[in-house]
Amino acid sequence: MSDINKVVLAYSGGLDTSVIVRWLQETYQCEVVTFTADLGQGEEVEPARAKAEALGVQEIYIEDLREEFVSDYVFPMFRANTIYEGEYLLGTSIARPLIAKRLVEIAEETGADAISHGATGKGNDQVRFELGAYALNPAVQVIAPWREWDLTSRETLLAYCETHKIPVEQKRGKKSPYSMDANLLHISYEGAVLEDPWAEPEEDMWRWSVSPEAAPDRAEEIILGYQNGDPVSINGQTMSPATLLAELNAIGGRHGIGRLDIVENRYVGMKSRGCYETPGGTIMLKAHRALESITLDREVAHFKDSLIAKYADLVYNGYWWSPERLMMQAAINESQAVVNGEVRLKLYKGSVAVTGRRSDQSLFDEAIATFEDDAGAYDQKDAEGFIKLNALRLRTAAKKGRSLR
Repeated sequence: MSDINKVVLAYSGGLDTSVIVRWLQETYQCEVVTFTADLGQGEEVEPARAKAEALGVQEIYIEDLREEFVSDYVFPMFRANTIYEGEYLLGTSIARPLIAKRLVEIAEETGADAISHGATGKGNDQVRFELGAYALNPAVQVIAPWREWDLTSRETLLAYCETHKIPVEQKRGKKSPYSMDANLLHISYEGAVLEDPWAEPEEDMWRWSVSPEAAPDRAEEIILGYQNGDPVSINGQTMSPATLLAELNAIGGRHGIGRLDIVENRYVGMKSRGCYETPGGTIMLKAHRALESITLDREVAHFKDSLIAKYADLVYNGYWWSPERLMMQAAINESQAVVNGEVRLKLYKGSVAVTGRRSDQSLFDEAIATFEDDAGAYDQKDAEGFIKLNALRLRTAAKKGRSLR
């Protein structure tokens, strides 16, 4: 890549990406543009500007992408009831396509020759960033320092900072031993004691939620309002997507909702143990399925459910911009036109229980479903022929001696 004159770097302002700025400048003799995204990680992103300036960066992008993140990435994913390997709500995975998109766009705006990121060569994020970038600009060049340099530990990074006079913020007090990633959907924890899948997470690790044992002894009820499959209000108050998710995080967190401890299969082949807090997402998933249960046709609902594992794999593995995900999204979005209404939920000590759901487009017919006299709305005698027709192949096989007993 001797033709690299300018690189756009996904920059957090932390140790790793600060080292990468200087390493790019010296290794490629190039100009570096930094891009810092506010996705609701709960930390100030503006300090990254001063850090980038101290490293000689002239073009600095710091952007508040919270509303776009929730409305264009989180909500579409939740319309699909997406869950990876039966548990993970994909909080880290869903943030990467947006970052990749902005990296490519900023590269085009600034005339940069390449993009760069701080993801390691062992993880999923390198795949997600790069697959997204290549899908949006097939000619883009990518520099992944962790796959090139010989800096393999925090100690070597700190030594590099000392040699190259890179200012390192020395925080007082206890530093978290975990590798963490946060945005409006979740916060994740990896490393330290979590590398032993038998070790129990330390209680002081969790940042967003109280333990279920310490949650209030009285349940809290909330009502989520939905339009076209997306939540739009809490207790009748209409909110923007980002504001609504932040409020659900606060409500769920105080009731100990959304903690998860899993061992997942990374796309690169290894197993990884991670802990997650996704309070708002846990509430949204429960509520959305409840509203779909009365508004979706049975076969539409079942077909949607058959797509969950595939859709989740695509998000987890970095194929957000793939034609198959876009095709699936179009079908899912079409199904959501009738998912309008309200869901009432009870939150109590780590649990979310649906206590009511209603919609003007509900397919639930009380006249048919009742255990009382249905006044002829449903002829129970019809069930006999229905059962015999569906049993025909089973009876035929049994007559031929193909009984399963």
